[in-house]
Amino acid sequence: MAAISSRGSRRRRTINEINMVPFIDVMLVLLIIFMVSAPMITTGLVDLPSVGKSRAQPEHVIHVIVGADEKLKLKLDKEEASPLTLKQLAERVKQAQAGDAATPVVISGDKNVKYEAIVKVMDILQTAGITRVGLAVKNSGGSAGSAN
Repeated sequence: MAAISSRGSRRRRTINEINMVPFIDVMLVLLIIFMVSAPMITTGLVDLPSVGKSRAQPEHVIHVIVGADEKLKLKLDKEEASPLTLKQLAERVKQAQAGDAATPVVISGDKNVKYEAIVKVMDILQTAGITRVGLAVKNSGGSAGSAN
């Protein structure tokens, strides 16, 4: 009986180790799939406008100037800038365009003005149906130009 009891205590031990070979095989296959398929993925190109290559400024331009205190001024061509309110903005710009929708409107703002004020001006102009609206930019040479 002693021999039987010694056989009964011989049980298989469970292995407490994880076999990493299948995991590594799967990871290597996935790596190869991604390496082969990555060059086949087409990337979209975004063509951003460049300031340095902008054309000469048109003859008739309407400037909307947003001051540091968020007060608006309207400047037509070479004339003196006249103050106006947000409520008057769309009407005055339409009058300045005189029915010519191709006349560009350039918004320039003080560097300390909130971005929200510039966006509000753009939104009012867009709501009024004015299509050619651009932002004034400062060229690296220091002179102001416009990007339409």
